[in-house]
Amino acid sequence: MTNNECKGPFEGLLVIDMTHVLNGPFGTQLLCNMGARVIKVEPPGHGDDTRTFGPYVDGQSLYYSFINHGKESVVLDLKNDHDKSIFINMLKQADVLAENFRPGTMEKLGFSWETLQEINPRLIYASSSGFGHTGPLKDAPAYDTIIQAMSGIMMETGYPDAPPVRVGTSLADLCGGVYLFSGIVSALYGREKSQRGAHVDIAMFDATLSFLEHGLMAYIATGKSPQRLGNRHPYMAPFDVLILRISRLLFVVVMTSFFLRYARHWI
Repeated sequence: MTNNECKGPFEGLLVIDMTHVLNGPFGTQLLCNMGARVIKVEPPGHGDDTRTFGPYVDGQSLYYSFINHGKESVVLDLKNDHDKSIFINMLKQADVLAENFRPGTMEKLGFSWETLQEINPRLIYASSSGFGHTGPLKDAPAYDTIIQAMSGIMMETGYPDAPPVRVGTSLADLCGGVYLFSGIVSALYGREKSQRGAHVDIAMFDATLSFLEHGLMAYIATGKSPQRLGNRHPYMAPFDVLILRISRLLFVVVMTSFFLRYARHWI
């Protein structure tokens, strides 16, 4: 792992990063990009699963580096008393602890929110999971594609005469990561006033649902689910990809004034 020195507004902030794969590491990477010192805690053996994801350069995963560059790394087995004592000492000095395990995992390891408060009353404890730590789905497993499907993102993606399609990038993971970052920043701001830590509970489902833009508002207003429109837009026209003889052209007219200007020039 690279260990580039980060500079920015969060310089001096210490983050203990127990997150893995994409959702959590993306959020803590944003903190690192803004100057925080991020120490990634990985399990013995293979470490974070993304270390095995390609492509590779000199035997190192670029996928892993993309969301973990600039972080430090330590291997700890929290089921081992010696390693657990090291982890507790790290927590005493930390500003933020971030994890994206299924709810209940930290409690099984002996680190409930109440225990964390006793160790460090100023600690910001940030959790990111599929459906949050409360509610009927809190124990359900979740992956990016599952959240994309349940949130309605896939219902909007694709063409009317074809089945729903997963968005090309891991959008639900990234949405959760952005909310994890913003939740931590908000909690840090609140700590300046209260001098106390806080538990930030992020649900990937909630985060992704908030990115539905027009589809969610239209459903609330009309009760109708959003439909797949291909590259067309539900409110703006013309808005599509035009197939030309030698290339493709994305034709987008956002406002009526733009279309009138276009029409006067070309028609």
